Amino acid sequence: EVKLVESGGGLVQPGGSLRLSCDASGFTFGTVDMTWVRQVPGKDPEWISMIATSSTGRTYYADSVKGRFTISRDNAKNTLYLQMNSLKTEDTAVYYCATVTNTHCGTNFCYPREYRRWGQGTQVTVSS
Repeated sequence: EVKLVESGGGLVQPGGSLRLSCDASGFTFGTVDMTWVRQVPGKDPEWISMIATSSTGRTYYADSVKGRFTISRDNAKNTLYLQMNSLKTEDTAVYYCATVTNTHCGTNFCYPREYRRWGQGTQVTVSS
């Protein structure tokens, strides 16, 4: 059974930092592209970052978080991370990790065309 458990969210002031974790089980973590998405109630999910399998480890970011967020993975621990710095109020959302099942990639870009969320997410609130 695939299981993804997100943690690390919370309340932080603008300009602050948080590190999210996603503990994975039930599949061979190192062989799967992983992604973070976020969602605000009433809005569509927003893709924010993706990391390729351990064979390349390449990372990709949405423009909205590029330069502020860093995605990483520890395949020995079956854990995905998202380091979030310089947080803004518009980063407030529920954050989910997900397994990627289809991608759209070009010379200098790549994003998940299809992904699947398995967990409950973790709430991030950026407010003063």
